[in-house]
Amino acid sequence: MSLSTITIEDLLSSIILYHDVSEDLELVKRAYQYASFLHRDQKRKSGEPYIVHPLSVAFILTSFARADMNTICAALLHDAIEDTECTKEDIISSFGEEVYRLVDGVTKIRGIVFSSKEEGAIENQGKILNGMAEDIRIILIKLADRLHNMRTLEYKSSDRQKAIAQETLDFYVPIAYYLGSYRIKNELEDLCFKYVDNEKYRSLSHELEDYLNDSKEDVLAMIKQVEKLLMAHHVTCRIHYRTKNNYGVYKRVCEGLKISEIHDIWAIQVVVSDIPTCYQVLGFIHSLYPPFNQMLKDLIAKPKTTMYRSLHTSVFGENGRLIQFQIRTEEMDEIAELGLPYYWDKPDVIMNEELHNKFQFFKSLVEANQYANNTKEFMEEAKSDIFTNMIYVYTPLGEVIELPDGSTPIDFAYKIHSEIGDKMEMAIVNAMVTSFDRRLKNNDIVKIITNDSIAGPKEEYLGMCRTNVAKRKIMEYLKKLK
Repeated sequence: MSLSTITIEDLLSSIILYHDVSEDLELVKRAYQYASFLHRDQKRKSGEPYIVHPLSVAFILTSFARADMNTICAALLHDAIEDTECTKEDIISSFGEEVYRLVDGVTKIRGIVFSSKEEGAIENQGKILNGMAEDIRIILIKLADRLHNMRTLEYKSSDRQKAIAQETLDFYVPIAYYLGSYRIKNELEDLCFKYVDNEKYRSLSHELEDYLNDSKEDVLAMIKQVEKLLMAHHVTCRIHYRTKNNYGVYKRVCEGLKISEIHDIWAIQVVVSDIPTCYQVLGFIHSLYPPFNQMLKDLIAKPKTTMYRSLHTSVFGENGRLIQFQIRTEEMDEIAELGLPYYWDKPDVIMNEELHNKFQFFKSLVEANQYANNTKEFMEEAKSDIFTNMIYVYTPLGEVIELPDGSTPIDFAYKIHSEIGDKMEMAIVNAMVTSFDRRLKNNDIVKIITNDSIAGPKEEYLGMCRTNVAKRKIMEYLKKLK
């Protein structure tokens, strides 16, 4: 379905697939009618009526996030304050405080003259991240807004296309990843790639299309073989496949791989009823196709920090092609599909407390916000410690800890707790005592030995750590000594 042809009926039909309370649908209808009235004389660059945009944003939220009704209403009204005569009081009186708060969270800062476009962008990005720490729905609306704008970027000038695409890659794509919203992330990446480097995008797209066409029959044959074996062992399952997005393939090619050497261009996804069956299916697959052992990942026992869980194994398939299998339960498949929004309608989960503790991204974001003196400082810290290449190391109990690349045991200690950093006496990495300035690598197992007789960190630690959190904690202690 083309988003430009979406109607309010399409939106309501999409909502009904996961939410069927009739009075809530009436609220959505009112929000649509009000937004249509407010934007009645406005057109987009494409020449379409402006209402196409908020309607499309709302529709994206139903398919990518199964958004609640207040979020849908806020999506329909998200440009009302910024682009029309609508006021805060108008929205509150018609739709309530919560809808207004969401609309305000995605509305650009008004009434301030910035010294440069860069300063304005920093302030507005900071506002989004601040709002996100308070209510995750704000950034989801903004992601849907950016996705639709990227889908219609062709109507902007070439310079604006590249600038918007680069900002999207630098700011919105990492957020989509941290939320586990992989579908949004992958589409945004490919759209950005198209505008940031169109020549490479077109060249790689043609090469990838040829490879996929050439290998599809082999993949379908493997699916049939696996289905046949699982049926013989009375394993009920669903099997489908996905292909790696263009930008993901491009990044691997930049690392020196040929397309045929990328093990997860094809991913065959096997969805079963429970966790024991996942491991059983893994054995069946390996009985058919020899595994490429270094690519076996148990993300059920050790989930990603985005809460993604699955068994991943890459095998030598038909004609020696490397093919990845992803084995998971129905619940894991939903989490893989939706990311953090999966938890919205779970009554046993407190959205802004328990999940903020589970998703390390939020903990880092909230802490950066607490200590920053201004928005610029906050954004600099966020880009340094969060919007960067990350590594994933383990505690001795198997908990995954997310750190920026270049981090040391000191950063690890302060990430766990400030008291561990203050009292650290020894660092052990992969069962070997190591120096405090050692750069950690993916999959390192890190143990910190503390000593209560240690008064606090030494000044020399400032030159050994990578993260602003660790540096700030060390400087706080040193200031107390003066």
